Amino acid sequence: MSNPSCPTSYEAKDPLLLAPYDEYSGGYPAGCSRADSQPPPYSVVYPQPGGYPQSVPPVETLSANFSDRPNSSGMAVDWDSKKVQHAFIRKVYSIISVQLLVTVGIVAIFIFVTPVTSFVQNNIAVYYGSYAVFLVTYLVLVCCEGLRRRFPWNIIFLCVFTLAMAFMTGTISSMYSTKAVLLAMIITAIVAITVTVFSFQTKVDFTSCTGLFCVLAIVVMVTGIITAIVLSFKYVYWLHMLYAAIGAIVFTLFLAYDTQLLLGNKKYTISPEDYIVGALEIYLDVVYIFTFFLQLTGRRS
Repeated sequence: MSNPSCPTSYEAKDPLLLAPYDEYSGGYPAGCSRADSQPPPYSVVYPQPGGYPQSVPPVETLSANFSDRPNSSGMAVDWDSKKVQHAFIRKVYSIISVQLLVTVGIVAIFIFVTPVTSFVQNNIAVYYGSYAVFLVTYLVLVCCEGLRRRFPWNIIFLCVFTLAMAFMTGTISSMYSTKAVLLAMIITAIVAITVTVFSFQTKVDFTSCTGLFCVLAIVVMVTGIITAIVLSFKYVYWLHMLYAAIGAIVFTLFLAYDTQLLLGNKKYTISPEDYIVGALEIYLDVVYIFTFFLQLTGRRS
């Protein structure tokens, strides 16, 4: 069998169709050299855009789990993860449960232990002292983001805040009959549970009505100032009851608003790192609802 002829030169073949006879496939035939199959200098043909497909490894695309809904700090929150959402809600309501248990225990001491009741009724200064502690710790937790997210300082300040608020609530409860206190507790529990379930199930987005809630807060504040001034000169029963009714309604709406801030599927949410603020606000709403219903259900003893 005769040897194959030398490979055809580049001048006679289309370089794009040429398959050079490489030395790795058995070498060149006798009498031929590698130079016979090489293209002239600088005549390499490169593929044009849209020519040969490039061998590019596939790039794994990451799913965007971050919601575009802003939280209270203006940052996106990873609320698409159900695990994060459920853990956050569970943590918030665990803290609230402990706060309410502590508050109920202190209120029980203030209304069932006669020496304690007599002491707080005769020393109103302890109420204002606890109010000052409550106000300072509240402002620190709400305004200082770094502190409320730093363990254990956030827990320490939350404990001080809870004790101060429970002491204030116990002092107020000692001014009313035991029957009125128990009735206000039952009503508050029913309202709180109903509003919480409704806020979780309803499609109404209370967080989209921020302006309305600001107006309601101003109304309660102004009404409270007017009531305090008038009652300091003369007790007006209907004015006191009107203020208590307005306060109970407004803080019930605030409870719905603050509850939906925890859900993560509304217009505004809070960061999963701000579980202290979430628990603080809901606890505060429940306590204020109780104090307003207490004013509605009984007179001072």
